[in-house]
Amino acid sequence: MARRIDVTGAGGVRLAAWEFGDPPKEAPGPFDGPLGGRPGAAADGSGPQGDRGPGVLLLHGLMGRASHWAPTARWLSERHRAVALDQRGHGRSEKPPEAASYTREAYVEDAEAALEQLGLAPAVVIGHAMGALTAWQLAAKRPDLVRGLVICDMRASAIGAASQREWADWFRSWPLPFATLADVRKWFGEDDPWVERPNPSRGAFYAEVMQEAADGWRPVFEPEQMLRSRETWVYDAHWEELAQVRCPALVVRGLDGELGRAEAQEMVRVLPRGEYAEVADAGHLVHYDQPEGWREAVEPFLDGVLTG
Repeated sequence: MARRIDVTGAGGVRLAAWEFGDPPKEAPGPFDGPLGGRPGAAADGSGPQGDRGPGVLLLHGLMGRASHWAPTARWLSERHRAVALDQRGHGRSEKPPEAASYTREAYVEDAEAALEQLGLAPAVVIGHAMGALTAWQLAAKRPDLVRGLVICDMRASAIGAASQREWADWFRSWPLPFATLADVRKWFGEDDPWVERPNPSRGAFYAEVMQEAADGWRPVFEPEQMLRSRETWVYDAHWEELAQVRCPALVVRGLDGELGRAEAQEMVRVLPRGEYAEVADAGHLVHYDQPEGWREAVEPFLDGVLTG
């Protein structure tokens, strides 16, 4: 079960957060606050963790959405309070039209606001790709809010202008609109020129970010806004913020992902309290490709941080 809790992000942008697991058991009586909040929560979402245990905030990557974290959030919610955030421009969150809305600072401030308004802090923040960059920039900026960090398949090095041009060309290659969700799954899992071999989980991943329109199936996001988001970080290296992360941090990569082993291990070295894990038979979508291997890699780290 996932229930929506509304959060106000930077600049008043409306964000949708999704809490997984049943609400904690309390004495009989009404308990939902103005945010659809949990028992014992104040109107602003602050308040004690109660019997849900320590908090975990999950941040998806570019073009992702909170629902991509559902399998992870379900096992987390057995012992922890797990909340996944639809970041600005994604999922059910607001998609401001202004280019200035998609800055690195805005994404970090949104995550900061979510932790504070949901009463999750100090939390472990788990991020995939762009969400991982947001997570470690937040940990560097607000160490009081982050007790642990999981970085999933995100590079600290600059990626460069050529990559941004390739992404723009790739968006233009999408055969929109798709007639059916089966067509979505087939194109992203088999026919996409970026796919080296058939990958059903990749097709399923993109099917989750499509919605039905009058003429067929289209993404829930605006591709131009995704490019704006991406251009705020692809040209720069992010080692300095990584070195400022003081909490325990785990760097996870898929063996066939975008983060190479040498760079991942250098990230671990730069992190003051870094650890390393890799997941076999996984690509960039590590937690989605291999959910069992992902859990095996991440759960011991979380146990040490949250219950140690």
